[in-house]
Amino acid sequence: MISQSMTKVVAMAIIGASVFPHGTQAFYMPGVLPQNYKIGDEIPLKVNAMTSIHTQLPKDYYRLPFCKPADGPEMASESLGEFLTGNKIQNSPFSIHMQKDVYCLPICTVTLNKIEARLLKMHISYGYNNNFIVDNLNAASVGGTSEEGKQLKHFAGGFPIGFLDLASGDKKDAYIFNHLNIMLDYHKPGDDSEGFRVVGFAIEPMSVSHKYFGDFVWDGESKEGLTTPIQTCPNSGTHMSRNDITGNQIVEEGVNILYTYDVIWKESQVAWSSRWDIYLSEDDLVPAQVHWYSITNSILVVLFLSLLVISILVRNLRRDIAGYNAIAVLSDEEKEEEADEIGWKLIHADVFRPPSNYPMLYCVLVGSGVQLCITFALTIILSAIGFVNPARRGSLMIALLLIYMLFGALAGYVSSRLYKAFRGRSWQLCTILTATLFPGICFFTFLFFNVLLFFFKSSGSAPFIDVLIVAAMWCCVSIPLVFIGAYFGFRAETISFPTVTSTIARAIPEPDLMLNPNLSMTMAGLVPFAAAYVELFFIMTSLWMDQFYYVFGFTLIVYLILLVTSSEVTLLLLYYQLCSENHRWWWFSLLSSGCVGMYMFGYSFVWFRSLEASKIIITYLLYFGYMFLLCFAMSLVTGSIGALTSLWFVRRVFSTIKVD
Repeated sequence: MISQSMTKVVAMAIIGASVFPHGTQAFYMPGVLPQNYKIGDEIPLKVNAMTSIHTQLPKDYYRLPFCKPADGPEMASESLGEFLTGNKIQNSPFSIHMQKDVYCLPICTVTLNKIEARLLKMHISYGYNNNFIVDNLNAASVGGTSEEGKQLKHFAGGFPIGFLDLASGDKKDAYIFNHLNIMLDYHKPGDDSEGFRVVGFAIEPMSVSHKYFGDFVWDGESKEGLTTPIQTCPNSGTHMSRNDITGNQIVEEGVNILYTYDVIWKESQVAWSSRWDIYLSEDDLVPAQVHWYSITNSILVVLFLSLLVISILVRNLRRDIAGYNAIAVLSDEEKEEEADEIGWKLIHADVFRPPSNYPMLYCVLVGSGVQLCITFALTIILSAIGFVNPARRGSLMIALLLIYMLFGALAGYVSSRLYKAFRGRSWQLCTILTATLFPGICFFTFLFFNVLLFFFKSSGSAPFIDVLIVAAMWCCVSIPLVFIGAYFGFRAETISFPTVTSTIARAIPEPDLMLNPNLSMTMAGLVPFAAAYVELFFIMTSLWMDQFYYVFGFTLIVYLILLVTSSEVTLLLLYYQLCSENHRWWWFSLLSSGCVGMYMFGYSFVWFRSLEASKIIITYLLYFGYMFLLCFAMSLVTGSIGALTSLWFVRRVFSTIKVD
């Protein structure tokens, strides 16, 4: 699960097996070892930051008037990825022991002052959820029953801290869930290991207006110190149920709130290696057939495009090349008679002319796009085979950072080779821009939002030391690798072109409306976007609505389809531009395939309504700011693939004709 923000090669057999949905059965998390507990062993319950899809601002759990541990909250050990994704895991006052049920155990009492009551109401109205963790399992939320009488569980996004009474008028009274039924499943492993393992964790939140027999007296440490019985608790040995509730706990200034909880243990046949299956495959919510329909739709688009490219490009090119080579052996008078039939051969002396506008920027963008393309592909593959998984929080962010930095050498190599082919002389500036342009935009955008989150007192604000670590990784690892790649790129042999470029550029005829380059570039991204937008919906739902996403096999297929369709559409449009004697194809190929990101960003405006976002301005800044970065990254990926494919295509085509 990706909380806030800002997504190679193992054996092909493993990758192929990972793309099918049955691979989520008997799922195993590499690098995560099981923990065995004996009967009576204490199992820590940890609390994570509270989250809300309506604000996108994670908040510290102890910011609200909840019960705190006796020695105060302590930060659990966290990785860099956890801090960067807004996780803030701390200890809690809940006492849980293996197979030891607990009945209506009080934790503490809180008398709300004016500020606390206002804070609690505000967070309830914004739909904030608690996120608890037991044995590295996220708490599922239990609420209501199905028509078959089964409890409904939701395994992502935590459980709500309270609810609003919509029938109470414009004021809308707020009620807090001050009693929790902590439901845990355990499993006895079949091997010779001792103890039991936690294989399930769910919480049923309840709002109970506790009443007492007489004045409430409690030492604040244990139920044995409770000298005044709680009238609203069920009889001893009975767990709290919704039928026992006679009134809900309202949130108002001066109200005394008693927090209680039950612990309910149940044996399960689910093995430890499969305990995450239910989190990663909520078939009732998102059937696998939906993903298969998306894949089928995308494959049909690819097949249609491939047939179109073959029927138009291959057939026409063969005819053109045969005609051009036949003309080449004619006499001068015969050539003049056949001149009108010549199309794209006329620009053979200009087609490899370097871009007239910003050639260095073109090289930088292509190099950065290749780096991102490999980064995304590797990360998706590692996720599909389980090395990046939700049991290791923040691992996705760490994988993205590390892979991106390591492939900085590839970005430097590609940009330098292109720049050398353009006869550029400012190779130092080209390398510096390759190393700093895109990562610099991302870093300073992240830094800006980090400062805003700090002023909003959000736990999504990364600590200063972690920001320094990211900056050090960029400056001390990524940038040097880009320079190393650029060194080898400039030392490599210059890219050769099959034709000689003339001194004076040929004038480009006025194109027809349908062949207008601007119109072609704008429409080019529509087909690749149509092939991927269904899966994009699920990815954005996971990214912004605190849902688990783990069908990375489908993602890998859609990603490859996106690259293929972008290349095919670009080649098709490029051929018609060459036929219309437009030799300025460098930027055309990059922007045509890169327009996919423009459509993705436009789609983000449509999808934004799903969040039902609050009116807090930072919510809009966070969403559209990070979506712009993601869409810009995808534009670089598809744009670089389209540009390199076009370079191969043009070289291949013009190397087959005879030029005097």
